[in-house]
Amino acid sequence: MKLISWNVNGLRACVKKGFLTYLHAESPDIMALQETKMQPDQVEFSIDGYHVFWNSAEKKGYSGTAVLTKRKPLSVCCGIGLPEHDAEGRAMTLEYEDFYFVNVYTPNAQDELRRLQFRIEWEDALLTHLKQLDVHKPVVYCGDLNVAHEEIDLKNPKTNHNNPGFSDEERGMMTRLLNNGFADSFRRLYPDKTDAYSWWSFRAASRERNVGWRIDYFIVSERYMLKVRDSLILPDIHGSDHCPVCLLTED
Repeated sequence: MKLISWNVNGLRACVKKGFLTYLHAESPDIMALQETKMQPDQVEFSIDGYHVFWNSAEKKGYSGTAVLTKRKPLSVCCGIGLPEHDAEGRAMTLEYEDFYFVNVYTPNAQDELRRLQFRIEWEDALLTHLKQLDVHKPVVYCGDLNVAHEEIDLKNPKTNHNNPGFSDEERGMMTRLLNNGFADSFRRLYPDKTDAYSWWSFRAASRERNVGWRIDYFIVSERYMLKVRDSLILPDIHGSDHCPVCLLTED
């Protein structure tokens, strides 16, 4: 099974940059999108063979998630039970026969960490949600999680310490998640791999120089790691300031 997650930074713009060509070439079983920045009626394209589910933000042109799936899920749930957060369209949970698939666009703590408390509330509720799901079936949790967990996960850790996405609080919440029965699939398979990033600033030719951050993840229940065959970052795929990440598993 091939699973792909991609922060498209505006799906309408990404479609104009070749999104559909990439989708048809890769033909993933499930594709999770973040930062769609649109309502479902704002784009027209045909996606043969896929069920498409949306969770758009109430605010137009902002945030939003979507899932394209060949396998029809047993159920689809949007949000994590926090009205203020759920209004931003940041989370989707799809139930399949043998696992839960959770697609998330985590809130950014923003400059001077002014939205850190909002982020902490989100992380607390999300951890509870994931643990509740994990009681029943393994969880595959993916998306733009807006945190570089360790120094190896960004180019310039010292100068970015306590910047949004690399604050002690955000990194600590990722550690807490991984201590509660979940595994960072990429880092589990490639513990020492450097210069592996999924997001680059538009400034200063950051992508060309590979001055980036790894903030897009596939995190899975520990017991699901037995099914994981590979966890990939795909930096050669353009169309957004993020690149896709991919999880390959047993069928």
